[in-house]
Amino acid sequence: MSEANGQPRQSAEVAEQLCQEFADETHEILQSLDVTLDAGRHGRAAANDIVTAFRRAALTLRGHAANFGYRGLSAVAHRLDEYLAAAPISLPPRAWDDLQFFLDTMLEQLKSQGDIDHSGLVRRLPAKLGFDLGDIEVRNVEVMLVMPHGAQTRFVERELQQCGYRVSVVPDTILAFAMVVQTKPDLVIVSAVMPALDGIDLAVALASMPSTRNIPMAVITSLDPEDDRLKLLPLRVPVVHKGPSFGDDLFTALDSLFLI
Repeated sequence: MSEANGQPRQSAEVAEQLCQEFADETHEILQSLDVTLDAGRHGRAAANDIVTAFRRAALTLRGHAANFGYRGLSAVAHRLDEYLAAAPISLPPRAWDDLQFFLDTMLEQLKSQGDIDHSGLVRRLPAKLGFDLGDIEVRNVEVMLVMPHGAQTRFVERELQQCGYRVSVVPDTILAFAMVVQTKPDLVIVSAVMPALDGIDLAVALASMPSTRNIPMAVITSLDPEDDRLKLLPLRVPVVHKGPSFGDDLFTALDSLFLI
């Protein structure tokens, strides 16, 4: 075999080896988490140590998993990190079963790289901790909020949670693009001005693709209503303006998208 013909095979073998090494290392990480979780259940490990261990693993896996084709594992790891982001100092009783569910689901995803329903997968995951709004019922409505982390984002997230929605915050439009395609949320709300890829560009792209054009979208902005950039949006994408009219605009947008 010539050197030219042998190189692709060699590259494929290296890629396969790296993928197997990732799978083996990930399996060890998940087994270690299982031991840590058991220690927490029986009072042999502090809640803070449990949260730290699971978040460290989630941050490690959500990036690397996608690179090796484990997109389902990456999606679950992302949701695990979000689940623990607002964890109270004292974990509620449901946290132990929730973490076990995340762990079991990641193990299942590690065994499968085939085509799966990522949309159904994320909807089966537990609602995030820190969401305690009394009698509000958490609805099976997935909202992806594409905004940079900060006080404004937390305010918008809480407003959506008041409606009972399950909210996932994605601070990067490039990452959000891939996640929307994979998980098919029931609603995407994106900030108009974002680094790298503008939120308006993201909304226009999603609205034009056959696989995502039926997903309801809204844009949040502080731009002037007459700004030319907003005129690029499809007519069916409502605009929610920051400021005194925010609450009314948000309600109107959700109502127009048949989500209230």
